[in-house]
Amino acid sequence: MPTSTGSAIATTLVLPEYEGLFDGVAVRAPIVVGSISDVIFVTERETSVEEVNDIFREEAASDKYLGILGVSDEPLVSSDIVGDEHASLVDLAMTRVVDGDLVKIMSWYDNEWGFTIQMVREAAKLAEAVGLA
Repeated sequence: MPTSTGSAIATTLVLPEYEGLFDGVAVRAPIVVGSISDVIFVTERETSVEEVNDIFREEAASDKYLGILGVSDEPLVSSDIVGDEHASLVDLAMTRVVDGDLVKIMSWYDNEWGFTIQMVREAAKLAEAVGLA
């Protein structure tokens, strides 16, 4: 079931330089905890599906996003993401580029377990930052 998503709004709270530059919708999957976000944006320069997907692969493997961002080259269905700990699992097979600069990304998430894991990760970082860990 297509619906609005808070993920596009939340992204611009964390990355304010992107406010007003992209939007997205969520599609509720036929399971209680699964969802997929459909994010569409216009790039400043021409790009390709390969370039976009390579960027996601690199970032998912980076120290900054390891365990937070996941990618999959395998076909996914809603039940595949149940219990997935990533905040977002980009479905690389669904990446589209239209006319060189209109990019569409589809990204799955378990909106219960994945969210919980991310909140625990942030709480641990905060505890460490204030000397409680």
